Amino acid sequence: MNPMTIARQTTGSRVAFTIAAGAMLAMVSMPWWSDSGTIRSVVELACYISLALMWNLLAGYAGLVSVGQQAFMGVAGYALFVLANRWDVDPFLAVGLCLAAPVLLAVPSYALLRRLEGPYFAIGTWVIAEVCRLLASNTEALGSSSGMTLRAMQQYAPEVRETGVLWLAAAMLLLTFGGTYLLLRSRHGLALTAMRDNAVAAASQGVNVGRLKFMVFLAAAVGTGLVGAVYYLNALRLSPNAGFDPNWTSIAIFMVMVGGIGTLEGPLIGALLYFAADRLFSEYGASYMVALGLLTLVVALYARGGLWGVVTARVDWHWFPTRRRLMPQAR
Repeated sequence: MNPMTIARQTTGSRVAFTIAAGAMLAMVSMPWWSDSGTIRSVVELACYISLALMWNLLAGYAGLVSVGQQAFMGVAGYALFVLANRWDVDPFLAVGLCLAAPVLLAVPSYALLRRLEGPYFAIGTWVIAEVCRLLASNTEALGSSSGMTLRAMQQYAPEVRETGVLWLAAAMLLLTFGGTYLLLRSRHGLALTAMRDNAVAAASQGVNVGRLKFMVFLAAAVGTGLVGAVYYLNALRLSPNAGFDPNWTSIAIFMVMVGGIGTLEGPLIGALLYFAADRLFSEYGASYMVALGLLTLVVALYARGGLWGVVTARVDWHWFPTRRRLMPQAR
């Protein structure tokens, strides 16, 4: 009889962490060996991954299905532009300071939304995002419907701008992915998993469900706001229709549902798949978006665990395990 042991890390997870560390080092070193177009594409991919991770944390673990996360991207983006253009704050420093805006929006929003469940909660988040869009469209100081240009970035040479944004994107990935991984490994992660499986049972065992949901909502708001700040710092242009575009949440839902909701690996796979599809098929316009929607529907009906769920059902792979498992002891 083979001796068994309880462990979290496996050979596959060690390989995955090594690859992830290598990818992060390659990303940070890109200014010395890559071109401008590739750097901008990598920043965009980093934004997609972080956006998917935050929506997955919200819906996949806390059970809060939001279709209004674009509100936090928009308010963080506008806060960044106002700090840099009107208050002469360094744009790179403003990325950190502007995260106060999603916090100030998330706290009262959750106070209004916390009594809503299911589709009512989802509709409530969309309403808040639309209110934010209308306010930005009718505020002259924010450029009204025309939006704003990040003029403060003109003080930097193009190479400095690209390098700064790239390193901010790398830091964003480290915070969103690393923070989510550490959270899920902690006692709060265990409580989140219990709450996801059965909120009533978790509450009966002493889990403060209401407080935990608020913490996750706030963390997802800040993480999504950081995505918005980095994305629009890279774009140098922001308008109400772009900042509060519902397509942001549609993209997040696609990436998480197709990749695998309730896992760390799923959003990564979904983000890579969406990024590749966007590069290959975006020229087809509305037809391309309809195809993505149909793919999401098919996955939701026939493979609820997403692509990663299909893989793990056949092969015992765990790239970024958060739970301890019983496995044969290495000799």
